[in-house]
Amino acid sequence: MMSEASNKVKVILDTDMGSDCDDVGALALLHSYALDGKAEILGVIYSSGVIPYGVGVIDAINTCFGKPDLPIGAYKKTDVGDPIDKMLAEKLAKDTAAFGHKRIGTDDAEDQTKLNRRLLANAEDSSVMYVTIGHTTGISELLSSGADEVSSLNGIELVRKKVRRWVALGGLRANSDNGYHAQDWNFFRNGTVPYTKHAIDTCPVPITFINAGDFVLTGKSLIKTSPGNIVRTAYRDWLWEFDKSTLEAQRPSWDLATVYYTVEGLGPYLEEDQPGHLDFDVEKGSRWFTETVNELHTYVNQVEGRDEAFAKYLDALMSKHLPKNSD
Repeated sequence: MMSEASNKVKVILDTDMGSDCDDVGALALLHSYALDGKAEILGVIYSSGVIPYGVGVIDAINTCFGKPDLPIGAYKKTDVGDPIDKMLAEKLAKDTAAFGHKRIGTDDAEDQTKLNRRLLANAEDSSVMYVTIGHTTGISELLSSGADEVSSLNGIELVRKKVRRWVALGGLRANSDNGYHAQDWNFFRNGTVPYTKHAIDTCPVPITFINAGDFVLTGKSLIKTSPGNIVRTAYRDWLWEFDKSTLEAQRPSWDLATVYYTVEGLGPYLEEDQPGHLDFDVEKGSRWFTETVNELHTYVNQVEGRDEAFAKYLDALMSKHLPKNSD
């Protein structure tokens, strides 16, 4: 009989925390799944190096959900990442008094590749879902890594042995009717192009590219949570900094949809596209072609007409375990 622990989806979450508030929602959603016994968070990777404070926001969220000691790895270089601190991550990360966390910036986190290799080396074979909801430096550098003290396997061998699937929020709108390659944020912007190309070309395990969340608006449920929690604060600050809007306006749920797929699969809200392959061109971007098939590639879309229902489901689950307003 399988143990309860073996039934949990094992996840390494790789994020560009700070670029958008849906990264916050995605990590909160993953914690909700973990608290409900459906997932196990092995560690969190912050793979954008330009602004170092995503580490502090990650630590604050983990602390909020009772997991202050969760491993955090970070990209230590500064060639990739959003140059604008849209979420006021520096302010949030440095406010340890408000949120009770200890880590602030990338200097307080382990090197992303060292952590990734250790987490995988200690995992059961073919058990880990590696989930990227940001840029691709983490998975690319992991695949490029050599043998070390934790494993005699190189990166490609280690991923082949331990990772069940790479789930990527990337290649958004790559199957659009216009016939053009798409240049989405995670795969194509902020210096990530060579890392994306390398990761897609060398990944030895199945890859699912998520194309969902555009019109799935979440965040309104946070109004009923206590004002001092990091998830509500981060959404509030991002929305106000972006266009002077409030929690009522909400945000699209690209990252939350990716975490949902990781834990629940397609469910009633997602569906697979026709078999094909994702072509990533360093000058053009991503395009999903169905003329030829790569058996390792799957492209997942949202089921039409389910925006509101999907949003309601994700929004409730994201805030389920957050402290609520006393009134």
